[in-house]
Amino acid sequence: MKLSVPQKSVAQDQTRFRTVVAGRRFGKTTLAIREICYHARIPEQICWAILPSYRQAKMVWWDQLKTRLNKLNWVKKINEAELSIVLKNNSKICLKGADGAGFENLRGSPKLNFVVLDEVANIPQQAWTEVLRPAIADSKGSRALFIGTPKGVGNFLYDLYQEGLDTTNDSWSSHTFTTIQGGFVDQKEIEEAQRDLDKKSFEQEFLANFVNYSGLVYYGFKRSENVKELTFNKPQKMIHISIDMNIDPMSAVCFVIDNNKIIVIDEIEMYGSNTDELVNEIYSRFPGTKIFAYPDPSAKARKSSSGGRTDLSILANAGFIVKAPNKHMPVRDRINSVNSKLCNGNGERGILIHPKCKKLISCLERQIYKPGTSQPDKDSGHDHMNDALGYGISYLFPITRQYNVQPQVNWSVRIAK
Repeated sequence: MKLSVPQKSVAQDQTRFRTVVAGRRFGKTTLAIREICYHARIPEQICWAILPSYRQAKMVWWDQLKTRLNKLNWVKKINEAELSIVLKNNSKICLKGADGAGFENLRGSPKLNFVVLDEVANIPQQAWTEVLRPAIADSKGSRALFIGTPKGVGNFLYDLYQEGLDTTNDSWSSHTFTTIQGGFVDQKEIEEAQRDLDKKSFEQEFLANFVNYSGLVYYGFKRSENVKELTFNKPQKMIHISIDMNIDPMSAVCFVIDNNKIIVIDEIEMYGSNTDELVNEIYSRFPGTKIFAYPDPSAKARKSSSGGRTDLSILANAGFIVKAPNKHMPVRDRINSVNSKLCNGNGERGILIHPKCKKLISCLERQIYKPGTSQPDKDSGHDHMNDALGYGISYLFPITRQYNVQPQVNWSVRIAK
Protein backbone atom coordinates (compact mmCIF):
# COMPACT_ATOMS: atom_id res chain seq x y z
CA MET A 1 0.00 0.00 0.00
CA LYS A 2 1.28 3.45 -0.85
CA LEU A 3 0.91 5.33 2.40
CA SER A 4 0.95 9.03 3.04
CA VAL A 5 3.89 10.27 5.10
CA PRO A 6 1.82 10.46 8.33
CA GLN A 7 0.34 7.00 7.75
CA LYS A 8 3.82 5.62 7.10
CA SER A 9 5.06 7.02 10.41
CA VAL A 10 2.36 5.00 12.20
CA ALA A 11 3.06 1.84 10.19
CA GLN A 12 6.77 2.05 10.96
CA ASP A 13 6.21 2.57 14.69
CA GLN A 14 7.04 -0.73 16.38
CA THR A 15 5.55 0.23 19.77
CA ARG A 16 3.24 -2.44 21.12
CA PHE A 17 0.30 -0.12 21.80
CA ARG A 18 -0.19 2.75 19.36
CA THR A 19 -2.83 5.47 19.56
CA VAL A 20 -3.67 7.52 16.47
CA VAL A 21 -5.77 10.66 16.89
CA ALA A 22 -6.67 12.21 13.56
CA GLY A 23 -9.15 14.52 11.90
CA ARG A 24 -12.09 13.39 9.82
CA ARG A 25 -11.20 11.89 6.42
CA PHE A 26 -7.56 11.57 7.33
CA GLY A 27 -7.55 7.96 6.13
CA LYS A 28 -7.81 6.31 9.54
CA THR A 29 -9.88 3.33 8.44
CA THR A 30 -7.71 2.71 5.40
CA LEU A 31 -4.64 2.74 7.64
CA ALA A 32 -6.32 0.41 10.14
CA ILE A 33 -7.29 -2.07 7.41
CA ARG A 34 -3.73 -2.02 6.11
CA GLU A 35 -2.43 -2.74 9.60
CA ILE A 36 -4.75 -5.66 10.26
CA CYS A 37 -3.86 -7.19 6.89
CA TYR A 38 -0.16 -6.66 7.57
CA HIS A 39 -0.38 -8.59 10.83
CA ALA A 40 -2.55 -11.31 9.27
CA ARG A 41 0.14 -12.03 6.64
CA ILE A 42 1.85 -14.19 9.27
CA PRO A 43 0.34 -17.72 9.39
CA GLU A 44 -2.26 -18.68 12.03
CA GLN A 45 -2.78 -15.23 13.49
CA ILE A 46 -6.06 -14.13 15.11
CA CYS A 47 -6.74 -10.47 14.31
CA TRP A 48 -9.83 -8.53 15.41
CA ALA A 49 -11.18 -5.10 14.52
CA ILE A 50 -13.53 -3.58 17.08
CA LEU A 51 -15.98 -0.82 16.17
CA PRO A 52 -18.64 0.86 18.32
CA SER A 53 -21.38 -1.33 16.81
CA TYR A 54 -21.86 -4.38 14.62
CA ARG A 55 -23.71 -2.15 12.14
CA GLN A 56 -20.70 0.17 11.82
CA ALA A 57 -18.37 -2.79 11.39
CA LYS A 58 -20.48 -4.03 8.50
CA MET A 59 -21.07 -0.64 6.88
CA VAL A 60 -17.64 0.95 7.30
CA TRP A 61 -15.15 -1.92 7.27
CA TRP A 62 -16.60 -5.07 5.77
CA ASP A 63 -16.71 -4.29 2.05
CA GLN A 64 -13.36 -2.49 2.12
CA LEU A 65 -11.71 -5.39 3.92
CA LYS A 66 -13.11 -8.01 1.52
CA THR A 67 -12.07 -5.96 -1.50
CA ARG A 68 -8.49 -5.60 -0.23
CA LEU A 69 -8.08 -9.25 0.64
CA ASN A 70 -9.61 -10.46 -2.62
CA LYS A 71 -7.25 -8.25 -4.60
CA LEU A 72 -4.37 -9.78 -2.68
CA ASN A 73 -5.76 -13.27 -3.43
CA TRP A 74 -5.45 -14.22 0.21
CA VAL A 75 -9.03 -15.34 0.92
CA LYS A 76 -9.81 -18.94 1.80
CA LYS A 77 -13.28 -18.61 3.37
CA ILE A 78 -15.69 -15.74 4.11
CA ASN A 79 -18.43 -15.83 6.75
CA GLU A 80 -20.86 -13.01 6.03
CA ALA A 81 -22.91 -13.50 9.21
CA GLU A 82 -19.91 -13.44 11.54
CA LEU A 83 -18.01 -10.82 9.51
CA SER A 84 -14.96 -13.08 9.53
CA ILE A 85 -12.45 -14.10 6.88
CA VAL A 86 -10.06 -17.07 7.00
CA LEU A 87 -6.95 -16.59 4.89
CA LYS A 88 -5.02 -19.17 2.91
CA ASN A 89 -2.30 -19.14 5.58
CA ASN A 90 -4.99 -19.98 8.20
CA SER A 91 -4.91 -16.54 9.79
CA LYS A 92 -8.36 -15.20 10.67
CA ILE A 93 -9.66 -11.63 10.63
CA CYS A 94 -12.90 -10.85 12.49
CA LEU A 95 -14.92 -7.65 12.76
CA LYS A 96 -16.79 -7.06 16.02
CA GLY A 97 -19.14 -4.48 17.52
CA ALA A 98 -18.79 -3.31 21.12
CA ASP A 99 -22.51 -2.59 21.44
CA GLY A 100 -23.74 -5.80 23.06
CA ALA A 101 -24.84 -5.82 26.70
CA GLY A 102 -21.82 -6.73 28.78
CA PHE A 103 -19.83 -7.07 25.56
CA GLU A 104 -21.06 -10.68 25.26
CA ASN A 105 -20.09 -10.78 21.58
CA LEU A 106 -16.48 -10.06 22.62
CA ARG A 107 -16.27 -12.40 25.60
CA GLY A 108 -14.82 -15.85 25.22
CA SER A 109 -12.43 -14.51 22.65
CA PRO A 110 -9.40 -16.58 21.68
CA LYS A 111 -5.88 -15.41 22.30
CA LEU A 112 -5.54 -12.41 20.03
CA ASN A 113 -2.38 -11.55 18.12
CA PHE A 114 -3.55 -8.17 16.92
CA VAL A 115 -6.53 -5.96 17.67
CA VAL A 116 -7.51 -2.57 16.30
CA LEU A 117 -10.15 -0.38 17.94
CA ASP A 118 -11.63 2.09 15.45
CA GLU A 119 -13.56 5.22 16.60
CA VAL A 120 -12.29 4.59 20.11
CA ALA A 121 -14.03 7.61 21.63
CA ASN A 122 -17.34 5.77 21.09
CA ILE A 123 -16.19 2.43 22.53
CA PRO A 124 -16.64 1.77 26.27
CA GLN A 125 -13.32 1.54 28.07
CA GLN A 126 -14.45 -1.69 29.75
CA ALA A 127 -14.44 -3.46 26.38
CA TRP A 128 -10.68 -3.03 26.41
CA THR A 129 -9.87 -3.44 30.08
CA GLU A 130 -12.24 -6.35 30.83
CA VAL A 131 -12.17 -8.33 27.58
CA LEU A 132 -9.64 -7.39 24.94
CA ARG A 133 -6.59 -6.59 27.08
CA PRO A 134 -6.69 -10.01 28.78
CA ALA A 135 -7.19 -11.67 25.37
CA ILE A 136 -3.85 -10.39 24.07
CA ALA A 137 -1.95 -10.83 27.33
CA ASP A 138 -0.85 -14.40 26.62
CA SER A 139 0.07 -14.00 22.95
CA LYS A 140 3.75 -13.39 22.36
CA GLY A 141 4.32 -10.32 20.22
CA SER A 142 0.65 -9.29 20.37
CA ARG A 143 -0.12 -5.66 19.55
CA ALA A 144 -3.01 -3.17 19.53
CA LEU A 145 -3.87 -0.09 17.51
CA PHE A 146 -6.31 2.53 18.81
CA ILE A 147 -7.60 5.01 16.29
CA GLY A 148 -10.21 7.75 16.22
CA THR A 149 -11.21 11.40 16.15
CA PRO A 150 -11.37 13.30 19.48
CA LYS A 151 -14.67 13.60 21.32
CA GLY A 152 -13.99 16.04 24.13
CA VAL A 153 -11.75 15.23 27.06
CA GLY A 154 -12.02 12.76 29.91
CA ASN A 155 -12.91 9.73 27.79
CA PHE A 156 -11.24 6.49 26.70
CA LEU A 157 -9.47 7.91 23.64
CA TYR A 158 -8.21 10.91 25.60
CA ASP A 159 -6.78 8.63 28.31
CA LEU A 160 -5.10 6.39 25.74
CA TYR A 161 -3.54 9.38 24.01
CA GLN A 162 -2.14 10.65 27.32
CA GLU A 163 -0.69 7.20 28.00
CA GLY A 164 1.32 7.45 24.80
CA LEU A 165 2.71 10.84 25.79
CA ASP A 166 4.30 9.35 28.90
CA THR A 167 7.98 9.11 27.92
CA THR A 168 8.67 6.68 30.77
CA ASN A 169 6.40 4.02 29.23
CA ASP A 170 8.01 2.58 26.09
CA SER A 171 5.08 0.20 25.45
CA TRP A 172 2.84 3.07 24.37
CA SER A 173 3.06 5.75 21.70
CA SER A 174 0.71 8.46 20.43
CA HIS A 175 0.33 10.13 17.05
CA THR A 176 -1.86 13.07 16.09
CA PHE A 177 -2.67 14.37 12.60
CA THR A 178 -5.01 16.97 11.14
CA THR A 179 -7.34 16.23 8.25
CA ILE A 180 -5.22 18.21 5.81
CA GLN A 181 -2.13 16.18 6.74
CA GLY A 182 -3.87 13.08 5.45
CA GLY A 183 -3.79 14.49 1.95
CA PHE A 184 -7.22 13.16 0.94
CA VAL A 185 -9.37 16.27 1.49
CA ASP A 186 -8.86 19.40 -0.61
CA GLN A 187 -7.97 22.67 1.07
CA LYS A 188 -11.19 24.11 -0.37
CA GLU A 189 -13.19 21.46 1.47
CA ILE A 190 -11.38 22.30 4.71
CA GLU A 191 -12.28 25.96 4.25
CA GLU A 192 -15.92 25.01 3.65
CA ALA A 193 -15.91 22.95 6.83
CA GLN A 194 -14.53 25.91 8.76
CA ARG A 195 -17.45 27.99 7.51
CA ASP A 196 -19.96 25.24 8.33
CA LEU A 197 -18.79 24.46 11.85
CA ASP A 198 -18.33 26.42 15.03
CA LYS A 199 -14.77 26.98 16.25
CA LYS A 200 -14.66 24.16 18.78
CA SER A 201 -16.22 21.61 16.45
CA PHE A 202 -13.81 22.50 13.65
CA GLU A 203 -10.82 22.20 15.99
CA GLN A 204 -12.01 18.80 17.16
CA GLU A 205 -13.19 17.27 13.89
CA PHE A 206 -10.56 18.60 11.50
CA LEU A 207 -7.59 19.72 13.63
CA ALA A 208 -7.85 16.66 15.91
CA ASN A 209 -7.69 18.72 19.11
CA PHE A 210 -9.11 17.48 22.39
CA VAL A 211 -11.59 20.27 23.08
CA ASN A 212 -12.95 20.88 26.57
CA TYR A 213 -16.72 21.32 26.31
CA SER A 214 -17.23 22.30 29.96
CA GLY A 215 -18.84 25.62 30.82
CA LEU A 216 -21.40 27.32 28.62
CA VAL A 217 -23.28 25.11 26.17
CA TYR A 218 -23.82 27.85 23.60
CA TYR A 219 -20.40 29.44 23.75
CA GLY A 220 -20.90 30.81 20.22
CA PHE A 221 -23.49 33.30 21.47
CA LYS A 222 -22.40 36.87 22.12
CA ARG A 223 -25.10 39.37 22.98
CA SER A 224 -23.32 42.32 21.38
CA GLU A 225 -22.97 40.42 18.09
CA ASN A 226 -25.99 38.11 17.88
CA VAL A 227 -28.70 40.45 19.22
CA LYS A 228 -29.82 43.00 16.64
CA GLU A 229 -33.06 44.94 16.19
CA LEU A 230 -33.83 44.30 12.54
CA THR A 231 -36.92 45.53 10.72
CA PHE A 232 -38.52 44.41 7.47
CA ASN A 233 -40.01 46.77 4.91
CA LYS A 234 -43.01 44.51 4.26
CA PRO A 235 -44.83 41.69 6.07
CA GLN A 236 -43.22 38.29 5.82
CA LYS A 237 -45.11 35.73 3.74
CA MET A 238 -43.27 32.79 5.30
CA ILE A 239 -42.36 32.14 8.95
CA HIS A 240 -40.33 29.25 10.37
CA ILE A 241 -41.26 28.13 13.88
CA SER A 242 -39.06 25.76 15.82
CA ILE A 243 -40.86 24.09 18.73
CA ASP A 244 -39.93 22.24 21.90
CA MET A 245 -43.20 20.49 22.64
CA ASN A 246 -42.35 19.85 26.25
CA ILE A 247 -45.74 19.92 27.93
CA ASP A 248 -44.79 22.68 30.36
CA PRO A 249 -43.77 25.11 29.11
CA MET A 250 -44.46 24.99 25.38
CA SER A 251 -41.54 26.87 23.82
CA ALA A 252 -41.23 28.13 20.26
CA VAL A 253 -38.74 30.28 18.37
CA CYS A 254 -40.05 32.19 15.34
CA PHE A 255 -37.64 33.18 12.58
CA VAL A 256 -37.18 34.03 8.94
CA ILE A 257 -34.28 33.07 6.71
CA ASP A 258 -32.48 35.81 4.81
CA ASN A 259 -29.38 35.06 2.73
CA ASN A 260 -28.76 31.88 4.74
CA LYS A 261 -29.00 33.82 8.02
CA ILE A 262 -31.49 32.97 10.75
CA ILE A 263 -33.34 36.13 11.83
CA VAL A 264 -35.23 35.40 15.07
CA ILE A 265 -38.20 37.78 15.23
CA ASP A 266 -40.26 36.40 18.12
CA GLU A 267 -40.55 33.76 20.81
CA ILE A 268 -43.49 31.98 22.42
CA GLU A 269 -43.55 30.49 25.91
CA MET A 270 -46.80 29.03 27.24
CA TYR A 271 -47.18 27.40 30.66
CA GLY A 272 -49.93 24.88 31.37
CA SER A 273 -50.80 24.81 27.70
CA ASN A 274 -51.22 22.32 24.84
CA THR A 275 -50.62 22.07 21.12
CA ASP A 276 -54.05 23.37 20.09
CA GLU A 277 -53.50 26.54 22.13
CA LEU A 278 -50.01 26.93 20.66
CA VAL A 279 -51.45 26.75 17.13
CA ASN A 280 -53.99 29.45 17.99
CA GLU A 281 -51.25 31.66 19.44
CA ILE A 282 -49.11 31.28 16.33
CA TYR A 283 -51.97 32.20 14.01
CA SER A 284 -52.87 35.20 16.16
CA ARG A 285 -49.32 36.53 15.80
CA PHE A 286 -48.82 35.66 12.14
CA PRO A 287 -52.24 35.77 10.40
CA GLY A 288 -52.27 34.83 6.74
CA THR A 289 -48.68 33.61 6.84
CA LYS A 290 -47.29 30.34 5.50
CA ILE A 291 -45.93 28.47 8.52
CA PHE A 292 -43.11 25.93 8.49
CA ALA A 293 -42.99 24.05 11.81
CA TYR A 294 -39.98 22.15 13.20
CA PRO A 295 -41.12 20.18 16.27
CA ASP A 296 -38.99 17.74 18.19
CA PRO A 297 -39.35 14.21 16.71
CA SER A 298 -41.26 12.91 19.74
CA ALA A 299 -44.22 15.01 18.53
CA LYS A 300 -45.03 12.12 16.21
CA ALA A 301 -46.12 10.09 19.22
CA ARG A 302 -46.77 12.60 22.05
CA LYS A 303 -50.37 13.67 22.77
CA SER A 304 -50.55 16.90 24.76
CA SER A 305 -54.13 17.68 23.64
CA SER A 306 -57.37 15.72 23.96
CA GLY A 307 -58.92 13.45 21.36
CA GLY A 308 -56.06 11.00 20.94
CA ARG A 309 -54.32 13.22 18.37
CA THR A 310 -50.56 13.46 18.23
CA ASP A 311 -48.88 16.84 18.48
CA LEU A 312 -47.50 16.48 14.96
CA SER A 313 -50.93 15.68 13.48
CA ILE A 314 -52.40 18.76 15.16
CA LEU A 315 -49.75 20.96 13.56
CA ALA A 316 -50.28 19.35 10.15
CA ASN A 317 -54.08 19.57 10.32
CA ALA A 318 -53.76 23.24 11.23
CA GLY A 319 -52.14 23.83 7.86
CA PHE A 320 -48.54 24.01 9.01
CA ILE A 321 -45.85 22.48 6.80
CA VAL A 322 -44.25 20.16 9.33
CA LYS A 323 -40.58 19.22 9.06
CA ALA A 324 -39.20 16.71 11.54
CA PRO A 325 -36.70 13.84 11.35
CA ASN A 326 -37.78 10.31 12.20
CA LYS A 327 -35.72 10.30 15.38
CA HIS A 328 -33.73 12.63 17.59
CA MET A 329 -30.24 13.40 16.36
CA PRO A 330 -27.50 13.19 19.00
CA VAL A 331 -27.68 16.11 21.43
CA ARG A 332 -24.06 17.02 20.66
CA ASP A 333 -24.85 17.35 16.93
CA ARG A 334 -27.86 19.57 17.62
CA ILE A 335 -25.82 21.83 19.90
CA ASN A 336 -22.99 22.02 17.38
CA SER A 337 -25.45 22.99 14.64
CA VAL A 338 -26.63 25.94 16.72
CA ASN A 339 -23.13 26.99 17.75
CA SER A 340 -21.94 26.85 14.15
CA LYS A 341 -24.69 29.29 13.15
CA LEU A 342 -24.15 31.53 16.18
CA CYS A 343 -20.49 31.89 15.18
CA ASN A 344 -18.62 29.68 12.73
CA GLY A 345 -14.90 28.96 12.56
CA ASN A 346 -14.34 32.14 10.52
CA GLY A 347 -16.05 34.33 13.10
CA GLU A 348 -19.15 34.82 10.91
CA ARG A 349 -22.50 35.03 12.70
CA GLY A 350 -25.48 33.30 11.11
CA ILE A 351 -28.10 33.87 13.81
CA LEU A 352 -29.44 37.33 14.67
CA ILE A 353 -32.01 37.70 17.46
CA HIS A 354 -34.44 40.54 18.10
CA PRO A 355 -33.88 42.00 21.59
CA LYS A 356 -37.52 41.38 22.55
CA CYS A 357 -36.74 37.63 22.63
CA LYS A 358 -35.56 37.96 26.22
CA LYS A 359 -36.12 34.34 27.23
CA LEU A 360 -34.10 32.92 24.35
CA ILE A 361 -31.28 35.40 24.95
CA SER A 362 -31.24 34.58 28.66
CA CYS A 363 -31.19 30.83 28.00
CA LEU A 364 -28.36 31.05 25.47
CA GLU A 365 -26.29 33.04 27.96
CA ARG A 366 -26.96 30.80 30.94
CA GLN A 367 -27.26 27.12 30.05
CA ILE A 368 -24.17 25.21 31.17
CA TYR A 369 -22.97 21.62 31.14
CA LYS A 370 -23.44 19.46 34.19
CA PRO A 371 -20.15 19.57 36.13
CA GLY A 372 -17.77 16.82 35.08
CA THR A 373 -19.94 15.71 32.14
CA SER A 374 -20.62 16.57 28.51
CA GLN A 375 -24.39 16.67 29.16
CA PRO A 376 -26.28 20.00 29.16
CA ASP A 377 -27.88 20.94 32.45
CA LYS A 378 -31.67 20.61 32.22
CA ASP A 379 -32.51 21.40 35.83
CA SER A 380 -32.08 25.17 35.76
CA GLY A 381 -34.92 25.94 33.31
CA HIS A 382 -32.59 27.33 30.64
CA ASP A 383 -33.03 24.42 28.23
CA HIS A 384 -36.48 24.54 26.60
CA MET A 385 -36.06 27.64 24.45
CA ASN A 386 -32.57 26.52 23.44
CA ASP A 387 -33.91 23.09 22.49
CA ALA A 388 -36.67 24.75 20.48
CA LEU A 389 -34.12 26.77 18.51
CA GLY A 390 -32.00 23.66 18.00
CA TYR A 391 -34.72 21.56 16.38
CA GLY A 392 -35.13 24.02 13.53
CA ILE A 393 -31.44 24.86 13.09
CA SER A 394 -30.30 21.23 13.09
CA TYR A 395 -32.98 20.29 10.55
CA LEU A 396 -32.21 23.16 8.20
CA PHE A 397 -28.45 23.38 8.75
CA PRO A 398 -27.15 19.99 9.95
CA ILE A 399 -23.41 19.91 10.50
CA THR A 400 -23.10 16.27 9.41
CA ARG A 401 -22.04 16.47 5.77
CA GLN A 402 -19.65 14.62 3.50
CA TYR A 403 -16.48 16.23 2.18
CA ASN A 404 -14.87 15.20 -1.09
CA VAL A 405 -12.09 12.71 -0.52
CA GLN A 406 -9.34 11.73 -2.93
CA PRO A 407 -9.18 7.93 -3.41
CA GLN A 408 -6.16 6.20 -1.93
CA VAL A 409 -3.81 4.31 -4.25
CA ASN A 410 -4.25 0.52 -4.47
CA TRP A 411 -1.88 -1.43 -2.30
CA SER A 412 -0.43 -4.87 -1.82
CA VAL A 413 1.31 -6.82 0.94
CA ARG A 414 3.17 -10.08 0.53
CA ILE A 415 1.60 -12.94 2.47
CA ALA A 416 3.82 -15.37 4.34
CA LYS A 417 3.40 -19.04 3.48
